[in-house]
Amino acid sequence: MTDQTALYLVPTPIGNLEDITLRAIRVLKEVDLILAEDTRTSGKLLNHLEIRKPLKSYHIHNEHKSLQAIIDQLQEGKTMALISDAGTPAISDPGFLLVRECLKNEIAIECLPGATAFVPALVKSGFATDRFVFEGFLPHKKGRQTRLQLIAEESKTTVIYESPHRLLKTLEQLENLLDEERKVSVSRELTKVYEETVTGTAAEVKAYFNKGNVKGEIVIVIDGKP
Repeated sequence: MTDQTALYLVPTPIGNLEDITLRAIRVLKEVDLILAEDTRTSGKLLNHLEIRKPLKSYHIHNEHKSLQAIIDQLQEGKTMALISDAGTPAISDPGFLLVRECLKNEIAIECLPGATAFVPALVKSGFATDRFVFEGFLPHKKGRQTRLQLIAEESKTTVIYESPHRLLKTLEQLENLLDEERKVSVSRELTKVYEETVTGTAAEVKAYFNKGNVKGEIVIVIDGKP
């Protein structure tokens, strides 16, 4: 580690525990404190890596009230790593507020490259990757239909995250909004044993997943409008 950096954003595996870099492991071993979205989930990973470091909870429900205390510790000279349950911090996970506050206070930060779910899903879709839009999670209610309508008119490939219990509803909404020939690609359980990617029209993909219970984290990739 460099002497200047105080906060490291460290990507963690999205499924397969081998998907973590040697540099990420070294940083986690060297920092004074690890900020974790769920200390129980992160504790399992750290035990697997044989890393023994203090863990502090940092998640969407406490990030506002714990922010200043973290900044104070960083200014006092402590080094920290921020990790989420899976993937890269601040990508549909807590981290944005802390990064912004560090920049305001001229606290040096470094983001390590590593696992994130939307990249393999995008590449595996076979849709255009030179230009794409990442939407993250859609609103559950207010504003959801408006966002979906904008996606339906988008000429670039669009990537969204979805929960298993809302997948069929989202595919049905896309079926109603997209042209009949327009394709979508759904990836679930990326890097895990039961990983699968299903590509076709929204109706075809919905019919496939309508056969049984849908499990795992979901990434939906939508081909751009011609």
